[in-house]
Amino acid sequence: RSEWGGLLEELVQDGQISEEVAQENCRLNIVGLVGSIDNDFCGTDMTIGTDSALHRIMEVIDAITTTAQSHQRTFVLEVMGRHCGYLALVSGLASGADWLFIPESPPEDGWEDLMCERLGE
Repeated sequence: RSEWGGLLEELVQDGQISEEVAQENCRLNIVGLVGSIDNDFCGTDMTIGTDSALHRIMEVIDAITTTAQSHQRTFVLEVMGRHCGYLALVSGLASGADWLFIPESPPEDGWEDLMCERLGE
């Protein structure tokens, strides 16, 4: 933005734009958009990248579910999400996951026994 005035002056000097056009466009307004698949930026409904990440996760879960059912196996899936469990939570809810770990809600002591009991069912 700080270089915009100089760029306009160069265009006027080179004859590529008129002085009037340079005056009409003397300000450059900049808008920033948050790009994070984690959806961890306050004040947004969904950051750029989150929807495509969720779409890809659900494709993989669909493929894994079919294999798990046909082989009567349990699969563990780890998804992206630095310090934010949004992708894990939404994909877990959408897929009907039996167990879910997210950083915002660490497991309580004894979770291993509860998980083994659930997997045994």
